[in-house]
Amino acid sequence: MKKLILKIILYAFLILLVLEVVIRVFHLTKDYPSRYVDEFNVEKWVPNQAGKSVTGIRRQNFSEYKINNSGYNSYREFTPSYSKVELALVGDSFIEGFHQHYYNSIGKKIENRLNNVEVYEFGYAGYDFADQLHLIHAYKDVFDKIDYVILGLKFENDLTRGEYNVVQDRMHLETPLYNGIRKVKLIVYAQNNGLFDPVFDIIGKLASLFKKQSKKIAKEKTEKDIKKVHLEYIENFKSLIEKYDYDKKRFTLLLDSNITPQIFLEYLNKNNYRYIDFYEVLNKSQTPTTLIYDRHWNNHGRSLIANHIAKELETL
Repeated sequence: MKKLILKIILYAFLILLVLEVVIRVFHLTKDYPSRYVDEFNVEKWVPNQAGKSVTGIRRQNFSEYKINNSGYNSYREFTPSYSKVELALVGDSFIEGFHQHYYNSIGKKIENRLNNVEVYEFGYAGYDFADQLHLIHAYKDVFDKIDYVILGLKFENDLTRGEYNVVQDRMHLETPLYNGIRKVKLIVYAQNNGLFDPVFDIIGKLASLFKKQSKKIAKEKTEKDIKKVHLEYIENFKSLIEKYDYDKKRFTLLLDSNITPQIFLEYLNKNNYRYIDFYEVLNKSQTPTTLIYDRHWNNHGRSLIANHIAKELETL
């Protein structure tokens, strides 16, 4: 009996080891770059990392990322000067572009369309409007040399706060425990494909039994509630704009008018804030513009966005 148990343990270990090797050799799961908060209190990726970004059980999407010296996924280093023409794209995961090879990014597509323009992509998953403006303010010497700055803005996600602070939930992913777990590719693969979801559900239900919480009755948001939230977000926008001296001459927002409240669009128009609306461009496409498994733009969608930005820049 003892030998049988030892053999089971040994075979189980060997099977897990083989699976770990297979996942690593065939890149069946993604690599996790490390993040940090720099001396200017800006959260970004640790410079000079490279790896593979993988989504789906069967590698539905596979791409390479490369973090430059500035801490952002990019095909180039950021070296702005007053003698060149530069464009900065600032935003969240849509700008970060881990779903696309770093050398075929939106920035690269824009450069292919425009002559003698360098595009710098300051994209980081989770960045909201506060993150973006704080970044620009913290690196003022860098951004002052850049001719055009485009900031991605999704109203419902990016204006939930009126002041900047480091998001600790993201930084918790850099604890020794999480870093250790991420090094075991088999665990990452299993987690990304939902193997542990039933276990997490059970743990969550058990934990709720020990919490003395009053039952909250869910209610539908009324039009009045929605309007109140919209007004709060606009106030957050105003607060951030005032604090960080938003430059209307060089800065342009990138947004989808179909999911942006009319009241905010009217405010932007009334106060002469420039914005690029990409809704019609993507909506008119006869082929899909997003990935199958999430709403990030696919290669076609990114090409449409890049061409639209380039076309708008030609009019500035």
